[in-house]
Amino acid sequence: MENKYINPEEIITLSRLRMRVKSPFFATLGLFIDFKSTYDFDTAATDGKSIFYNPDYLISLPSNQVDGLIVHEILHAALLHNIRRQHRDPYYWNIAADIVVNGLIAEDNNYQLPSGGIRYPDWETKSVEEVYELLLQQQDKCSFKLPISDLLPLENSFSPVISGSILTHQEAELKAYWQNALQQASIVARTANHSNLPAGIRRLIKELTTPQIDWRTRLWRYLVHTPTDFQGFDRRFIGRGLYLDTLVGESIQVFVAIDTSGSISDSQMRSFCSELQGILGAYPHINCQLYYADTGIYGPIELKPGDSIPEPIGGGGTSFIPFFNEVEKARNFSLEAVCVYLTDGHGDFPKDTPSLPVLWLVVPGGLDEERFPFGEVVKLLN
Repeated sequence: MENKYINPEEIITLSRLRMRVKSPFFATLGLFIDFKSTYDFDTAATDGKSIFYNPDYLISLPSNQVDGLIVHEILHAALLHNIRRQHRDPYYWNIAADIVVNGLIAEDNNYQLPSGGIRYPDWETKSVEEVYELLLQQQDKCSFKLPISDLLPLENSFSPVISGSILTHQEAELKAYWQNALQQASIVARTANHSNLPAGIRRLIKELTTPQIDWRTRLWRYLVHTPTDFQGFDRRFIGRGLYLDTLVGESIQVFVAIDTSGSISDSQMRSFCSELQGILGAYPHINCQLYYADTGIYGPIELKPGDSIPEPIGGGGTSFIPFFNEVEKARNFSLEAVCVYLTDGHGDFPKDTPSLPVLWLVVPGGLDEERFPFGEVVKLLN
């Protein structure tokens, strides 16, 4: 049934009124974005500042799908999907962003997506960056068809920076604008009828307000900041944005495990090992012991700068218990020590928390961060 209102501006006004009743959170976010009528698009799109809609398409939708369409575009803008793309392929990025947004909308039974909306429930709790990586890995198997590309670039946007996202002035302003909008919408939602935010929205707000650190940078900082004896910043890495301390004194033990149950691709392993070798070459005080692990443990293999990485061993199921048991026996208690585990996170964890700090580097599609019982978790994203 077509919308009985023929004035598209009236349709949007009524949709905003309905949202005030259905969801104060979405209604508040809707106050932070402009709506512009245009025939340049078949349906709707956003550049992060405005929502552009085709008036004929809007009129053709029933009211609950109008609401779903508007919330879809508002979420794209508020979650900064336009500027978070950076160097990534726009087609697959748009599909990834749609999967995340449509999953959030599906959590609320008050909204209905127009026909053709992309859904993939298994990925909807992941970040858009992780979904993008999964799409690239499985593009031959995925049958998603993007009905419309609705993420428009900002003028002078998308500076091609691979490591340590450098925002243009326009992008930085937009980021601050939507962070403020999300905070205000969260306050309104909490005070209106004491309603709580949906779990997905809470998760993504946390994701946006927590500084994102590239896994390579996190690995360097994690290993280099471990000892207690420092001697100022190491100037070799300031140009990379890595303010790392110069190490002096005793050696540091680093226990590294690589999951060989089949979850780690060759390219992921090469990328990880390359970074690890870079750290060993820069800081000879680091004593690195490498293990391969599935349900058993294979090693240790002492790694030194320039050593070639031996062929992986294993391929069965996954248990993290043997590695941590081995570390407790092998470590020198007079030295600083840490553990790094490259995995998808699907396996048996020890009942007791290890005595050493643990950094989990988790491949795309791996276990969600909140399901790790201990340690720090960083996604292995490009």
